[in-house]
Amino acid sequence: MSDYVWQPTTEYLDQANVLRLARRHGIDSIAELRQRSTDDVAWYWDQAIADLQIPFATPYKQVLDTARGVEFPDWFVGGRFNVVDACLARWCEEDPSRVAMIHEAEDSTVRSQTYGELADQVARVASGLLELGIGEGDAVALYLPMIPEAVVALYAAAGIGAIVVPLFSGFAAPAVTARLNDAEVKAVVVADGTVRRGRTIEMAGELAKALKDSPTVQNVIVVDHVGAPVDLDRSGVTVSDWRAFETADPHRFVSFPAMQTLMLGYTSGTTGKPKGAVHTHAGFTVKVATEVAYSFDVKAGDRFCWVTDMGWVMGPLSALGAHANGAALVLYEGSPDVPDTCRLWDVVARHRITMLGVSPTLIRALRSTPLEEIAQRDLSSVRVLGSTGEPWDPDSYDWLAREVFAERVPVINFSGGTEVGGSFLAPYPVEPIPSCSLGGPSLGMAVDVVDDRGEPLRGEIGELVCRQPWPAMTRGVWRDRERYLESYWSTFPGVWYHGDYALIDGDGQWYIMGRSDDVMNVAGKRVAPAEIESVLTTHPAVAEAAAVGIPDAQKGETVWAFWVPRPGADTEGVSADLRRRVAEGVGKPFAPAKVWIVDELPKTRSAKILRRAVRAAATGGDPGDLSGAENPGAVDAIRAVVDVRPSPGEN
Repeated sequence: MSDYVWQPTTEYLDQANVLRLARRHGIDSIAELRQRSTDDVAWYWDQAIADLQIPFATPYKQVLDTARGVEFPDWFVGGRFNVVDACLARWCEEDPSRVAMIHEAEDSTVRSQTYGELADQVARVASGLLELGIGEGDAVALYLPMIPEAVVALYAAAGIGAIVVPLFSGFAAPAVTARLNDAEVKAVVVADGTVRRGRTIEMAGELAKALKDSPTVQNVIVVDHVGAPVDLDRSGVTVSDWRAFETADPHRFVSFPAMQTLMLGYTSGTTGKPKGAVHTHAGFTVKVATEVAYSFDVKAGDRFCWVTDMGWVMGPLSALGAHANGAALVLYEGSPDVPDTCRLWDVVARHRITMLGVSPTLIRALRSTPLEEIAQRDLSSVRVLGSTGEPWDPDSYDWLAREVFAERVPVINFSGGTEVGGSFLAPYPVEPIPSCSLGGPSLGMAVDVVDDRGEPLRGEIGELVCRQPWPAMTRGVWRDRERYLESYWSTFPGVWYHGDYALIDGDGQWYIMGRSDDVMNVAGKRVAPAEIESVLTTHPAVAEAAAVGIPDAQKGETVWAFWVPRPGADTEGVSADLRRRVAEGVGKPFAPAKVWIVDELPKTRSAKILRRAVRAAATGGDPGDLSGAENPGAVDAIRAVVDVRPSPGEN
């Protein structure tokens, strides 16, 4: 166990945004503010909007209406809102020359834009989209790396009332197709490619394969980013050049109802197709604005950088959260350890980043860097570190906080999810933060840890739940009301069930212990077993398969796959072929690290694969109650195979 604890300095206590809010209401501590914010969630969100001066074109008449039930709340009733006004226009009126965005590519090329320049480009691209016939309610997918055009496209599509569908830039064609079809996407903005580790990755080529089975797509807008070839020849698809949009006449944005759909954030569930979490203009923007202002203490003129992807919730959160607070968004495109493990620190020093967001996986990868080399970089601009996506290990956390930043910077380790639109749990820089701790409930989030009966639990691991709605709570699973209710509201009636195991210790500190379902978390990126297994079982030699997450020192979790051969099938080289198929079908980050042949998989009497038992067998853990298993002996058989079989591809 670590003895490291962040202690807030006088500077943080005097100047932090979150205590400014507290003092305005006669509140003396973060603990008291947490309590007040969850006792009366409508009061908190109303006061946060006032404190951050988030503009509504038409003021709302009521903060929260739960007449339709806690599962279907209406926020900011009667209000009208546009994300472009809240994140860009307000700052253009104040100072259009303030830096809004900085992009650095892996080859060290740098581009920057002011708020005035960014707002103008957004307005012109919005006009280009409208000229193509894209408008309110149409779905627009963004298949782009972390480049300025991704942010421009996000605002332009949202600003005209289209529904934004961000896609992970590392997805392979089948994963892209699944999301395009579920959202019934009408237009896709795609980069010709990106460069990672010095290698050009052709994204438009991957989209071309996806379009063969994506009949709703009518328009593709191509960003010429790396000069890669583009061949999009599906009939019925109009291909446009992004550069033509940049010369269109600027669009004048109008407001929409506050809870108009802004974005579909796709997240993997334990079974079935990916779920499209529905987020709204005002709900998502207000939540992420408060996260960035209060958790990360970002102020106008600061520089916010999170090493992420636009396809994960942290991408849109970074853009809207930074810009809602008048900060500059710093984008890094490429691998953060190229040409060496000091690249991230060079980016920080070069752009004077004030809030740096990382992942435990990234920090584990950078720990081999000699501290004397890091010390040669000026990291004095950093005031806050952010982290999310996976649990920390104390050694890596303490190395970052103690060794790299000399205990002068808090680590704001927060936990939430795509469907949350931000965090459930987060510490604040004005309170002591023990190593790896999540602090406590985020402001306005009435979270709890409960036992199997839904009763509060302390000092023991239980289920993480939330007892009150919040503005960025997904409005549902896209076009699947029953899946939404089943996923989040069926375990404990009237209480949001999140699917995380959590612990509140004797000191009141909160910790996430891992997913209570089967979703795998690979370097902070979640993927469902079903997505992996659906690829594995397409192989003619495979009768059935299971994919599980296995603890990994660098990635947090890595994928292991187990497959049962069909009778008489030739198994030579199949494991290597399966790994390749997953890389092509889901994405290279999710390719299994190990692939094992087994005689059978443990299943229930209803033929459901017991993945928790497979995982336990692979790691030597306790498989739990197997009384419902049809073939409990399969667990021991998997243990034996893992112990004695050769490496994948050698079977």
